[in-house]
Amino acid sequence: MLSRSQLIDQIKQKKSFLCVGLDTDIEKIPAFLKEYPDPIVEFNKRIIDATRDLCVSYKPNAAFYESRGVRGLQSLIDTWQYLPKDCLNIIDAKRGDMGNTSDMYARAFFDETASGMSFDAITVSPYMGHDAVTSYLAYPDKWVILLALTSSAGSKDFQYLTTEQGFLYEAVIKKANTWAGADRIMYVVGATKSTEFTNIRKFAPDNFLLVPGVGAQGGSLAEVCKYGMNKDCGLIVNASRSIIYASNGKDFAEAARAEALKIQQQMQAQLEKAGVI
Repeated sequence: MLSRSQLIDQIKQKKSFLCVGLDTDIEKIPAFLKEYPDPIVEFNKRIIDATRDLCVSYKPNAAFYESRGVRGLQSLIDTWQYLPKDCLNIIDAKRGDMGNTSDMYARAFFDETASGMSFDAITVSPYMGHDAVTSYLAYPDKWVILLALTSSAGSKDFQYLTTEQGFLYEAVIKKANTWAGADRIMYVVGATKSTEFTNIRKFAPDNFLLVPGVGAQGGSLAEVCKYGMNKDCGLIVNASRSIIYASNGKDFAEAARAEALKIQQQMQAQLEKAGVI
């Protein structure tokens, strides 16, 4: 596991809090890669090689691999094995069951002996309560990243419902903070909800926030930093399509690096402005 202190060190060393999302779609990768035994893995390896010094995290999205059955799962295993161990590796699985089922999900992504994979962190839906999270927290060297406030239009359906503890997303954060500390739990907060970060920091001042939605989804990095950054940075900002699909030609890795570098430079400016580095 990449610990909290190690993650902070990586942010300061690389002057970046970028997470590259490996939402790798066989239909969107450059055609010439189809000649390789595993086009998905070849694509991922080249993206990783091109960006590893510019980011602190990688986040494969499980659905893009599971949709391809056995082949896809092997691609995911091979991708995990290739991920740099100085980067936080997150499996974006958004699991949300409980009991024995939750135990098996945790084993699938955290137990290398059982599955061939041992990610540092997993995204989890907390809406079945404590029972949906305990299986993952049982692994003492792993992070759990709970959905809090998403960028989707549908977030208004439930996340803003009023409870005795405030909005439902607020109640989730308050309750989850009683299960583990900021060294074990992160929260997903969409970049398009930037003005909500000030409110979220009231309840989660020290937790890292995983922030999707910057780039292709239109979220503002400057706004996210303005309202969400804390003394340790406290942010991991994900970009997927804008980086990995920056080109569909043979220069795709070079184009991905150029896009990642552009974001990293923006992040460095924000870190310096906040006095983190």
